[in-house]
Order: sequence, then structure tokens, then C-alpha cells
Amino acid sequence: MTSLIIHNPANDEKIAEVAADDAASVSGKAVRARLAQPGWAARPLAQRKACIARFHQGVVRDLESLAATMTRETGKPIKMSRNELNGLLARLDFFVAMVEPVTAVETVYDEPGMNERIEHLPLGVVGNISAWNYPWFVGCNVIVPALLTGNAVLYKPSEFATLTGLEIARLLHEAGVPEDVFVPLVGAGAVGAALLEEKLDGLFFTGSHATGARIAQTVGSRFMKLQLELGGKDPTYVCDDADPAAAAASLADGAMYNTGQSCCSVERIYVHEKIHDGFVAAFVATVKGFKTGDPMSQDTYIGPLTRAAQLEVLDAQVADAKAKGARLLTGGQRLPGPGNWYAPTVFSDVHHGMALMREESFGPIIGIQKVASDEEAVRLMNDTRYGLTAGVYTPNGERAQAVLSRVNAGSLYWNCCDRVSPRLPWSGFGDSGVGLTLSTYGIQAFTRPRAWHLKSAG
Repeated sequence: MTSLIIHNPANDEKIAEVAADDAASVSGKAVRARLAQPGWAARPLAQRKACIARFHQGVVRDLESLAATMTRETGKPIKMSRNELNGLLARLDFFVAMVEPVTAVETVYDEPGMNERIEHLPLGVVGNISAWNYPWFVGCNVIVPALLTGNAVLYKPSEFATLTGLEIARLLHEAGVPEDVFVPLVGAGAVGAALLEEKLDGLFFTGSHATGARIAQTVGSRFMKLQLELGGKDPTYVCDDADPAAAAASLADGAMYNTGQSCCSVERIYVHEKIHDGFVAAFVATVKGFKTGDPMSQDTYIGPLTRAAQLEVLDAQVADAKAKGARLLTGGQRLPGPGNWYAPTVFSDVHHGMALMREESFGPIIGIQKVASDEEAVRLMNDTRYGLTAGVYTPNGERAQAVLSRVNAGSLYWNCCDRVSPRLPWSGFGDSGVGLTLSTYGIQAFTRPRAWHLKSAG
């Protein structure tokens, strides 16, 4: 087996070297998972729920060390790492509470001589290629409902969050999930490609559109369940009756939280011309107040980019915006020193001829465009191949609903942004992917329904 070297994106220092999988080890693990899955599915649901409850306890017990590990390997500011782990707990509770009613046998017709029922069976062996930006959230959105519903999971964490992935495995195994039922796979793209060659009953991927498209092409003829949670170019419209300062504070956080590395980060802002200038001034002031620095410091808000390659994407978007007439209000360049640092960047006077307003940025950069009406805002919000989230800021609920109902997006926000709830499905339109996680639907996603037609004799 080879090894995977892990670096701290804040300073480029090597922090770990771990054994990596290859095609042969992936195949062996897949065989063992296939053999172990029926026994796991045969366990009473109460036992599987108890394992996840103990996993919850382990996260609480080790929260500080888990947060530090995540910060060291991804660059996420430590306060945000703690936020992610604390936020995970409610998701675990939701899955444990809802799995039984969601997967219980349903009697849908019962008349003399005929009974019709729906049974929910596990898919079988599930492959999960996960993301680095929220490794606990994104990973457990798949891992936990898959295990609760009786599946075995072959889990490949991102190579940029490998140590966190191994911690997830450690805590699940300590909680009583058998090692052949939850199986981590360590490595980069080649390991993910090897996983796709195995016999799987479901494949759940979170990442870029380009990689998702390649996965779909690879497995499309094999008729497994395929879910692809891909990117977004998430818009928000600030109406003329909104409080510009309050909207600016909220949206600056929505654009820059986790250094802009969220699929649901606000990536395009449209502001009504009547309040545009006041909003922009408040927005820039808020962004300039965000502290950039050591991600292990409690008061750091902007950390390094996890992936060095994204620096080139941001450089290209900045150069393109400048060349096409955008006005740079702050930032716009890499920061000096080792590590993957980029200054929080704000542009105004942007338009849809710029890559900044069309292609996913995944970094601390935002464009603000002036609009004259709700109709113009809706047209621009829909001028995208993505459709993950969209939002509106206005005190008028009827106006917000009228605007948002015309926007093509899987999640809609009124006076808030960059928010995920375990009670609501997480899904997208267009190139933002297919399938969903979270909510009761995100539990049933890991089951296959089986129909029973029961006709009594005589």
C-alpha cells in the first residue's frame, strides 16, 4: 500500500502521513462489507440506534480534539470547527428519532380479501465519496442514515479531510459498528475511481459538478442508486424595503463563512438600486472587520483555503472581473507568506458576462450587482446552470414568496442564508445535482421500497 501525506493549509507544514488504499485493498474491503451487511441489517433497529447514540456521546467527549484535527487539516477556523461538531449533534438526534417511523412497514390498503403494504429494505452496500469543507456534516448526512437503515458503508473521505474521516471511523467502531460494516477508504482520486469499479447498491457523492458528471458517466449503465450533491452559484436579492445594514451583515457572513468554502455560500448578490449604495458601504465595512489569521485562534474568522489549486480560480475570476469593468472595493489578491491565503474580496458594478457571476468561486469573493426591479432580480437569479439555494431580504413576506416561488432552487431563504436544517431536504436543481439528503426523505433514500399484495384465501 502507498501513503497519503497531509499538509496544514495554513502554513504548508506536513502534519501526518497515513497508509493509503489501492485498487486491491478497496476490492478486499468491498468483499468484506458485502459479507457483513446482511448480519448488520438483521440486527434489531434498537441496536443500530444505540450504536449511533454512543457515537453521539463520543463526539461530545472528544469534541475539542476533533475540532483541532479538522482545523489543522482543512484550515477551518477553530470556532467554526466547533460549530460544525455541535451542530452535528442535532442531526444525529433527528436521524435516531425518525428512522423507526420513516422505515416502518406501511399498510396502504386493507379491505376484506386484500391487504397492501410497503416494506423498506436497506439498499445493501453503499459507497460514499465525501467532501472536505464540512466533513462531519456532509459525511454523516450519508453515513448515519445509511447505517441506521441496515446498510454497510464504504466511505472515502476527501484526501483533504482524511484525518477527520478516520476519526469518524474510530468513533463509530468504538460505538459498536463492526469494522466491516463501516469501512474507511484512504486516498485521492484513484481510490475513488477504484470504489466505482466495485459492486455497489448505491453511490452517494458530494463535490464538484465536473467530478459528479464523470461519476455519472462511469456508473450510469449499472443501475445502482446514484445521488450527486454538487455545487452552486447561490444568489440573494435585497429588496428596496430591506434594512441595508442588517442585510449586509447577514449576507457578508453568508458569503465569507468558512472562508466562502460552502456549496450554499452566497455567491451572487443583487441589490435594488434605491438602497444599493448604502448596502454596499455596510457590506464592505463588515467584510473589512473580519479577522484573518491563525485558524487555531478563537477570534479568527477568515482562514486559508483548503485547496491550493483554488487560489488560481480566484485569481482568474478577479482578473476577468477587472478587465470587464467591475469595481474592486476590497481584497483581490493572495496574501503573503506560506499557506493558501486569499484576501476577502468584494466587487461592485459586476454583470453576467463575468466568470465571478457565473462560475462557482468557493472562496472569500463576492460580486454585488444593482437591479431596478423584482423582475430583473428574478431573471438574473435564474440565469445560471445551478440551482442549490436562493434568498430574498425584505420585511414583506408576501413579496418574498412571490419572488422566491419563481426562482429555480432546492432551498429558499427569506431574511436568512447559508442555513441547513436536518428537518428539511437538501437538494438542488440543474447542475447542482440529483437526489437529496436530510429530512425524512433523506432517511428513505437509503432504502428500497418493496410492495406486498396479500390476498386472503377464500
